Amino acid sequence: MEDKAFLADLKAQKQTAFSRLLDDYQRKVFNTCLSFVPNREDAEDIAQEVFMEVYASIDKFREDAKLSTWIYRISVNKSLEFIRKQKTKKRFGFMQSITGSELPLDKTSYFTEFNHPGIQLENKEKSEILFAAINKLPEAQRVVFTLHRIDGLSYKEISEVTEKSISSIESLLFRAKRNLKKILTKYYKNEP
Repeated sequence: MEDKAFLADLKAQKQTAFSRLLDDYQRKVFNTCLSFVPNREDAEDIAQEVFMEVYASIDKFREDAKLSTWIYRISVNKSLEFIRKQKTKKRFGFMQSITGSELPLDKTSYFTEFNHPGIQLENKEKSEILFAAINKLPEAQRVVFTLHRIDGLSYKEISEVTEKSISSIESLLFRAKRNLKKILTKYYKNEP
């Protein structure tokens, strides 16, 4: 379990405890956010929101789970919340474009940067294709696949973060792999 004195200092909102928290988790949180939202600036913004949420709600942390699990859960939720907001903005932009609004529809690809340290692909084009395929997965499959294959979490850790059973994690991961294979096969068959 976590260091009791450290948790007590966090709950007392001592600056030294939050400095240690940042030192211990900043890279992990950023990498998790970058796994879901492969754009450096957006991932940094989301990571900052994660730590603001941790700071604001540390008194609600129940010590029956590990602090790292709780922080992962917040990171995943904030990342998914950001993705949902982006999709809503795109839909709103589309509606404006068909109703003749003056606001231009953003036609640039959202995924602008693919330098995630957990992905060792030969070039950015392959990374872009992979992240686009992952983004097409249903949310539960995307979360499990990203946490396992990109962030390297075990089934047990994913189970704790998502609050799903290990058998459910295995099933979601199996379906995610199957769906990714279909998406990528279809993409490469349609490539000129």
